[in-house]
Amino acid sequence: MSDGKQIKALGIFSGGLDSMLAVKVLERAGVQVAAVTFATPFFSPERAIVSAKHIGVPLQVAAVGEPHLELVKNPPHGYGSNMNPCIDCHAFMFARAGALMAEQGFDFLFSGEVLGQRPMSQNKQALAQVAKLSGMAEHILRPLSAQALPVTPVEERGLVERERLLGLSGRSRKPQMALAAELGISDYPAPAGGCLLTEPGFSRRLKDLFSHSPQAGLAQVELLKHGRHLRLGPTAKLIVGRNQKENQILEKLAPPEAQWLVTQGLPGPLGLYFGPQGPELELAAALVAGYGKAKPGQTVRVQADQGPGLEVIAQSPRLAAAYLL
Repeated sequence: MSDGKQIKALGIFSGGLDSMLAVKVLERAGVQVAAVTFATPFFSPERAIVSAKHIGVPLQVAAVGEPHLELVKNPPHGYGSNMNPCIDCHAFMFARAGALMAEQGFDFLFSGEVLGQRPMSQNKQALAQVAKLSGMAEHILRPLSAQALPVTPVEERGLVERERLLGLSGRSRKPQMALAAELGISDYPAPAGGCLLTEPGFSRRLKDLFSHSPQAGLAQVELLKHGRHLRLGPTAKLIVGRNQKENQILEKLAPPEAQWLVTQGLPGPLGLYFGPQGPELELAAALVAGYGKAKPGQTVRVQADQGPGLEVIAQSPRLAAAYLL
């Protein structure tokens, strides 16, 4: 403690085991803890909400979709193996948390990051770079690995005793699991990224979207999560629902510029077509028919909601593979 004052810390909270442990380690050290999680099109707050309830930590959810999307489009420090700008993203979250810290009277920030757990984004250099880029370097503590890292200004100011912190490092999860048992944390999610930007399939779709629609907004990014996506030409794209549930989702998310394509007289999926009239639209209609109950080569009528019905020859889904993103 410092001058008898109750020290308060705000943690960036993913809901994974490490962030849960970081909360408990600081509580055990006498710090009053609260947490914040961020909601964007690329990661949901749901896991954090469940985990925060389990360990009894107050959690606030900050929606940062628009500014985070702009960061993902042009990350100053580039991408990881997919479309994940981890360095800039982590710095962005610490900067946002820092604003909340100042507004709400917290003394410092923390996260559940473990040195070396992710070789590219959690090595010593990357952790220091994130802290510096965020503008919050004087206020950041990583309690699970603090004893394996240089002494922080948070410790130097006496806000928390270094001896009460841990020195975890490396990729093994065994120390965290043992600590969870010691601290009475019995319900936690399996290790998983939780971020769509680290997934190759989603990253291909996102890269294609940015390439063809640089001004794309949150609504267009949300569509990437649902259905089959097919690039039919430089200005033409098709999304096809895989099942009834996805058809219903696509109905709700369809923007005004999308043409709805539905087979007439035969069961089939909903297709959303973006692009010009002409050969690409006819190809889209033929592919929608082929994904339905039409037999390859069968002539089918497909209704386009922004124009007359189209008579097309159903294309086999195998032929659609060349267009899939």
